[in-house]
Amino acid sequence: FPFAPASVAVSGDPGWLLVAGCPRDTFAFTEEPSDRAAKPDAFCSWILRAQPQGARKEGHSEFRLRVEGDPDNYQPGSTYRVTLYATNPAYFRGFTLIALKEGRNGEKEEDYAGTFQIIDEEDTQFMTNCPPAVTESTPRRRTRIQVFWTAPSSGIGCVLLKASIVQRKIISFQDEGSLTKRVCEKGKPFITKATDKPLLDCCACGTAKYRVTFYGNWSEKLHPKDYPRRANHWSAIIGASHSKNYVLWEYGGYASEGVKQVAELGSPVKMEEEIRQKGDEVLTVIKMKAQWPAWQPLNVRAAPSAEFSVDRTRHLMSFLTMLGPSPDWNVGLSAEDLCTKDCGWVQKLVQDMIPWDAGTDSGVTYESPNKPTVPQEKIRPLTSLDHPQSPFYDPEGGAITPVARVVVERIARKGEQCNIVPDNVDDIVADIAQEEKEEDDTPETCIYSNWSPWSACSSSTCEKGKRMRQRMLKAQLDLSVPCPHTQDFEPCMGPGCSDEDATTCMMSEWITWSPCSVSCGLGMRSRERYVKQFPEDGFACTLPTEETEPCTVNEDCYTIPCLLSPWSDWSDCSVTCGKGTRTRQRMLKSPVELGECSEELEQVEKCMLPECPSDCMVSEWSEWSECNKSCGKGHMIRSRMVKLEPQFGGDPCPETIQRKKCKIRKCNQGSDERKRRNEARKKRKNKEGADEEQLPRCKMKAWSGWTDCTKLCGGGIQERLMTAKKRFKISQLTSCKDRKEIRACNVHPC
Repeated sequence: FPFAPASVAVSGDPGWLLVAGCPRDTFAFTEEPSDRAAKPDAFCSWILRAQPQGARKEGHSEFRLRVEGDPDNYQPGSTYRVTLYATNPAYFRGFTLIALKEGRNGEKEEDYAGTFQIIDEEDTQFMTNCPPAVTESTPRRRTRIQVFWTAPSSGIGCVLLKASIVQRKIISFQDEGSLTKRVCEKGKPFITKATDKPLLDCCACGTAKYRVTFYGNWSEKLHPKDYPRRANHWSAIIGASHSKNYVLWEYGGYASEGVKQVAELGSPVKMEEEIRQKGDEVLTVIKMKAQWPAWQPLNVRAAPSAEFSVDRTRHLMSFLTMLGPSPDWNVGLSAEDLCTKDCGWVQKLVQDMIPWDAGTDSGVTYESPNKPTVPQEKIRPLTSLDHPQSPFYDPEGGAITPVARVVVERIARKGEQCNIVPDNVDDIVADIAQEEKEEDDTPETCIYSNWSPWSACSSSTCEKGKRMRQRMLKAQLDLSVPCPHTQDFEPCMGPGCSDEDATTCMMSEWITWSPCSVSCGLGMRSRERYVKQFPEDGFACTLPTEETEPCTVNEDCYTIPCLLSPWSDWSDCSVTCGKGTRTRQRMLKSPVELGECSEELEQVEKCMLPECPSDCMVSEWSEWSECNKSCGKGHMIRSRMVKLEPQFGGDPCPETIQRKKCKIRKCNQGSDERKRRNEARKKRKNKEGADEEQLPRCKMKAWSGWTDCTKLCGGGIQERLMTAKKRFKISQLTSCKDRKEIRACNVHPC
């Protein structure tokens, strides 16, 4: 992409200017009123020049651009989730996201491919001065943004999804690497001739005849979530080969009344009426019967098929069929072009299909009650992120598993062909064989519709009568060549009057009525029978093989099933230790007036945290013992027992033995001798006190901890020590001695 020094706006709203040509990896942002901002030149191409060469090239990988599923190919018309995110601990303040056709420079609107869809308007918006681009709503710190991107229609080729990142004052815009994702159109398998869709004009000559076969693989095995086991079916298929001037349905358009009735009720009547009203815009009406149930092995029931023709002006084919039951979900092809750019006819087309939403009903599950979408929305493909209750929901945003496959095969060509080189030898043989089977002398310049069924015989007895069939002249390519009659007659007799004594048309019994198409209110149901034996006298069976009728389920049905929010996260445990409970809730989103909801809105479950601490438990104190002296000063003790040792970090046990002094009476024996000893002791203390005042004091360490008890019960002892911290070399300092204390312990009986 070209880069040129310029000042260009990088966002529609903030009013920032990006000055190209600044030093490497550095950008200057200046505030400037939006009305003075430079007018974008060449559509949006200024976005691609918002970076000087060399800034933030390969190797800078803290930002990523990801398309859901990391595909290398996209399905035309499919919708994908695109995520732009930063790896920890990086973040970004602003961004720009575009989808550019490969090889284009962004100077014209048609250079951009597909369309973006905003998910969070508070986070993202379309750029005001470049509508195809998505940018931030407000510049702030963020680590992730997400948008939907709908791929373009067929024929675009490869697309480059490109992102720019604004982080502080630095921009990253990588032409290769983690901020650019290249995806190319997914090739259509089994197509022997490439088609462009749509061609404005078809250059093919003559006509082509095709057979379309519908293979439904919507089954409980492939689509297990909420699969409707009893009521699943495909509605009758309705479609047409038509010109580009008529659109049966298309993505981004609005459903007609006929499309709505197919989408919601599975009824093709109105759609067929709309098709036939288009006159010369339609060549063939395509019809196939409904399928009950939706899926059966091919050895049980053949896949439904129909034949149709195309010509130079009516070379498009469309059809649709409803998934039943569903709100308004369908599958089908829209304006599939069978004319090739080589002026020939496509030989074979195989297409897998995912369901689409007609935009007329707002249900989110197969059997949601009727809820008209007002105002009506546009037709769009379903995605795996539409709603958590959707049967196709995938929190990772993966692709929906196809629910059907359609095969369109060319079975004959008529008239002079423009591309004289055949597709292959098999194609030549197929066309010749078809021509040999035709015993019709109709000029190739006359194009007719198919013959109608034979009418009933004009005679109901064994007298000879006549019956008639007719066809419509659709085109006369050469006015100088007359076209034969459009009516055909042949003789007939009443039933059972032929020479071979032919039997009459024999029908099977009616198959049981299908379930009603809705679970509540007014819907439709149908039943079928088949022809057991055709008449041998050439009569066609005119008896109906299918019947439909309205059905009502619960006439007083005014309620809808509960519409619930997802469960919240579990709350914290109700306790900080041990056994407790935790809860989670969800909300009722349906209006209260629509009826009561019996679904539980709160759940409770048990939770277990680490064991709670257990404190030490002791008994009451015993009575004080007697004094240990009979006269003079002594002491007495009391004790208590440990009933429960501390566990899991609980409070330790307090003391279990206490002593206090006691004095009963003075001792009289040897009183004189005792007085002399007391006087001598006083003199000695006085002398030692005088010496201590002159000498430095002894420094002792703190008491050590009590040792373990010598016994577990029955009375043991504990001791602790105090040692001198610093000893002085003075013989008179006799107080600097290690000290020891002893106490009783575990005095409770064993």
